[in-house]
Amino acid sequence: MPTISAFYGILIQMFWNDRAPPHFHALYAEHEALIDIRTLDILEGEMPRRALALVLEWAQEYRAELMKDWELCAHNQPPNKIRPLS
Repeated sequence: MPTISAFYGILIQMFWNDRAPPHFHALYAEHEALIDIRTLDILEGEMPRRALALVLEWAQEYRAELMKDWELCAHNQPPNKIRPLS
């Protein structure tokens, strides 16, 4: 699973041919959450509140890039890297 961004100990990853709805995986220590790109709702898993707030702030800023990466993955192409939260 390619890592498309990393910041503050959080990894953002996407699978090729993952199931809908469009989402990404956010990993922080032993926690993992699947986040819907369109709504920014947690589909599965959990994260500490502060880490989740950082992930959601980042995802809101880069939602268009996340959707482009989702489309690339859906067509078995490697996703592009996305700038980290600064």
